[in-house]
Amino acid sequence: MIGPERLPLIPRPCLIDAAVGALLLLSAPAAAQETVSLQVPRGTASGELAVEPGAETSAIPDLPPTPPPPAAPGFLDIRPSLVVLVDHTFFGQDADSIAQVGTQPNDWELRAARLSFLGSMGGSYRVGFQVSGEYKGFDGDPETTWQLTDLSLTFPIGTRSKLIVGKTKETFAYEMVGDAANLPAMERVLSPFFISRNTGAKFTHVWGPAKRGTFSMGLYNDAWDIQNADRRGWDASARVTALVWADPDDDSRYLHLGAAVRDVASKGTLRYRGRPGSNVATNFIDTGRFDADGALHTGFEGMLALGGVSVQGEWVRAQVDAPTNGNPVFSGWYVTGSWVLTGDHRPYDRNVGYARRVVPKGHWGAPELVVRYSDVDLTDDLVDGGRFRRTDLGLNWWATRRWKAGIAWGHVWLDRNGLTGETDTLLTRIQWVY
Repeated sequence: MIGPERLPLIPRPCLIDAAVGALLLLSAPAAAQETVSLQVPRGTASGELAVEPGAETSAIPDLPPTPPPPAAPGFLDIRPSLVVLVDHTFFGQDADSIAQVGTQPNDWELRAARLSFLGSMGGSYRVGFQVSGEYKGFDGDPETTWQLTDLSLTFPIGTRSKLIVGKTKETFAYEMVGDAANLPAMERVLSPFFISRNTGAKFTHVWGPAKRGTFSMGLYNDAWDIQNADRRGWDASARVTALVWADPDDDSRYLHLGAAVRDVASKGTLRYRGRPGSNVATNFIDTGRFDADGALHTGFEGMLALGGVSVQGEWVRAQVDAPTNGNPVFSGWYVTGSWVLTGDHRPYDRNVGYARRVVPKGHWGAPELVVRYSDVDLTDDLVDGGRFRRTDLGLNWWATRRWKAGIAWGHVWLDRNGLTGETDTLLTRIQWVY
């Protein structure tokens, strides 16, 4: 299969040197970004932090109640957060699909159980922190049962910048930078092109008093992660976003655009793989390990929201430095449409450059119809990892601020091993976020 036209390979040392220089130059004074939106109120154009008002009463009890914030911050403030997701997936396969990936059993799964402690410490200058432990995380390797998801300190720099040090998210891809529990579709599809967490230093900045854009970049080394045995070396990533249009009279109407780049380290080999929209499935696409010296990933993202209707899309390209395998190029993209039937919407957070989850204002919650088409191709030149195309049709019920139930049907066409197998998935989920 012939891949996209290649761009000249950019030497990795140049990218890392540039990233180090930018971190030093951009640390001038410029509320800053936050990659966890479970507890932190969203940022608005006025600079205030706004909590989305929910329904006064809900058909389902929204327990337990949220404790009020302290009247004045103490030296050490801590707030807990808990995320629990329970899934069941049903599979239907044709003969070619079974020949390609084997029989996929119908299965229940505790998709995620993540306990986090977020907070700050200090006096007039406060240092933030985040510690998260997780069982079977949607942000981690599904073959790892327990893991330390986050362990980081956040140092404010002025009023709109900060430096995060420790184990945290990389600054690449809307699907990963945003919270998985907030996305319209229940599973990410571009997972071959990013990793959940990495250990290093990340700088973030919000542009201007009106917060019409963000910039973030980081340097990471997986050798500093005590749970990681891969030891690939230095990665670098950067992301820039712009709120191109925002209705001054209606914060549910906006246009978001963004771009990102990720320089990927290698210990002589790389591997790209991904599941087809269900975490209990095997890796439908998988290059296996192949000789490679590194890779350069680029990505573009966009989201148009018009009240309860929104369209979101993303495209990622991986240019792999692998001369013995023909320097293959892999790619993936998706387009997602969402319609919240009650008119509720995903509020845009100007501090982080993505949209938060739906908080229903009605007694019976907010139903959301979701459609998505995605295409991920890991075959080019001498590497044949397969390609899948997937359609999704789903219904989310945002019952309360914390409860969500969802069901999604997906159909997958898998091109691999000279066959085109077809698979149907039916995924149901119950989600609780505190």
